[in-house]
Amino acid sequence: MYNFRNYPNLAAVMAAQPPHILSATRQNAELSDEEILDIARSTLHMESSAITQLVSFLDHNFVQAVRLIAGCAGKVVITGIGKSAIIAQKIVATFNSTGTPAIFMHAADAIHGDLGMIQPEDLVMMLSKSGESPEIKVLLPLVKNFHTPVIAMVGNLQSTLALQADLVLNTTVTQEACPNNLAPTSSTTAQLALGDALATALIRLKGFSAEDFAKFHPGGTLGKKLYLRVKDLSAHNARPAVRPESPVREVILEITSGRLGITAVLQDGKLVGVITDGDLRRMMEKFEHFDRLTAQDIMTTQPKTIHPQALAVEALQLMRQHNITQVVVLDENQQYTGIIHLHDLIREGLI
Repeated sequence: MYNFRNYPNLAAVMAAQPPHILSATRQNAELSDEEILDIARSTLHMESSAITQLVSFLDHNFVQAVRLIAGCAGKVVITGIGKSAIIAQKIVATFNSTGTPAIFMHAADAIHGDLGMIQPEDLVMMLSKSGESPEIKVLLPLVKNFHTPVIAMVGNLQSTLALQADLVLNTTVTQEACPNNLAPTSSTTAQLALGDALATALIRLKGFSAEDFAKFHPGGTLGKKLYLRVKDLSAHNARPAVRPESPVREVILEITSGRLGITAVLQDGKLVGVITDGDLRRMMEKFEHFDRLTAQDIMTTQPKTIHPQALAVEALQLMRQHNITQVVVLDENQQYTGIIHLHDLIREGLI
């Protein structure tokens, strides 16, 4: 409990609060667990309904917006104010990561110098629920002076922004999920979803591939899944190998020195089999005396192999599919180039 005598300003502020504000605060503590869950369910239902409603709003304006953005020789300048500005930044991030150059311009900062980021070949997208925010109304004619196309993502089709934009993307919502119908919730969810719809349409229209995506996401696990190849990992490993006639002692020493739990069996430079730790254990179970055995007596023929240019995640899929921990790497000439181990994939964070 606060001692308001030690915080005179705080005490004055609390004393000045209207009774209904204080009572609302007290009521919050009386909500049951189920009531809290009901509020969450209601919020999610209302926001999902807002997104569903967008489907009926899609029209030729959306198609033209996608084609206009795809054909833009410059960049997409996306702007907004308040919560719409935050959504604008997310759309910018999604566009950039999927091959559509974009930049964020805060509507308030634009009139204090940031308008300089707009170039003749750019286009501008303006986000606003009401379309009547003072900053948007001031900015709109200034943007149009650049003679760049203006796309409005707006929730009021009779607003200044909607009536003066070149293309209008309708994000009208029936009601905010906020209990007071004030805080942007359903409206920002609608903006976010429509931004994703634009991005995914642009991905298909531009033929943006997984390889293209990898170029923009080189960092982290996502990037590694898209660009890391088998040769990048196997090149750092030993390349254990024995001949078919190699005695078991030599096989064991080769597996031990390679520290991969496996060795290839090569005949005239070609792979004819592999021997793993598991093969050695099965050998000891099957044979009472194995000092006269050779590699060809205990090797596994037709082992699983992979090309060095294959993605590392493909090696992981192969291991999972066949419940193995190592895969032999063979090039296009069927030459043995190494081993990729499950531990390599774990080390790189692919698991």
